[in-house]
Amino acid sequence: MTKSTESVALVSVLGPDRVGLVSAVTGALFEQGVNLRDVSFAALGQGADFSAVCELPDGLTVAALTDSLSALTELDGARLTVTPFTYDPNPGPLGLVTHRIEVSGGDQPGLIARLSEIFTQSTANIVRLEAQTLPGGEDGRYVIRFAVSLPPDRADACLSAVANTAEMLGLTCTVQAG
Repeated sequence: MTKSTESVALVSVLGPDRVGLVSAVTGALFEQGVNLRDVSFAALGQGADFSAVCELPDGLTVAALTDSLSALTELDGARLTVTPFTYDPNPGPLGLVTHRIEVSGGDQPGLIARLSEIFTQSTANIVRLEAQTLPGGEDGRYVIRFAVSLPPDRADACLSAVANTAEMLGLTCTVQAG
């Protein structure tokens, strides 16, 4: 049974990265009876970004949830927002991940823009994107991970274009189905 959009909220935290942040937020949500839907977390430099689509139990308001999460010491110095989630929380066909693609090598300006344009031209949807500079080496190693929804009739051409672009730039590209 699907909850109405009035009882679904987006919880977002942007603040300093610290041990226990995810545990504190998800524990507090669990104690309130909140059901987690899509959740993402990333350490961003020395900061952190946590976002979750949450089903609120009957009687729990966005304001009350905001107040309870604001009391967490793990969120000191963080920006917390809790807002009604007005989109359908159920993923549609564009949210189905058909392929996972990793491109890695030296960092280059415009790399994500260039690769994401290939997906756009193939009418592919980027479901998740993660990119980071890994320590080590003189120029560092830049890794981009895409989780995408590729139309079956365009998948081969799209994946070839990504692989060819990576090769032209001296990067490696790996692909996994599903």
